Amino acid sequence: MSSVHDHRVIGGHKAALQNPNVSEEAKEHSRRILEEAGETTERTTDRGSSTRYEDTSESLSGNQIRGYKATLSNPRTSEEAKEKAREVLEGEGEVFESTTSYPEGNTEDEHTNRVLGGYKAAVHNPNVSAEAKRHAHQVLREHDADVA
Repeated sequence: MSSVHDHRVIGGHKAALQNPNVSEEAKEHSRRILEEAGETTERTTDRGSSTRYEDTSESLSGNQIRGYKATLSNPRTSEEAKEKAREVLEGEGEVFESTTSYPEGNTEDEHTNRVLGGYKAAVHNPNVSAEAKRHAHQVLREHDADVA
């Protein structure tokens, strides 16, 4: 069997455990299959009311690791989510070092400066419509930014 097939079979057994229309006998069969495959059958609640089963059989993929690293560098992510991401990355043996060169907490200012810079560029760009230039001037006035 291919790993994709195995993954889908395991997913089907996990779904059976959550389905209220599945008999207890079938649920017990799915629990045995999952345990033999090295999967946990313990339910965990994650974000809201969605319930899922923890996948403990494999390490994280490259995309998952990059996702956790992105969580750490996102200024709009809660501290709780960042702590969870740190724990997961440490568990995988990953070391995350911030690549930002500005002090922590200045990310919003940096973003604002870049946005305003874009509006300033729009004012001077001959390919930008007059309406867009008026809008850019308005935004720059609202932020007390000079149009140089």
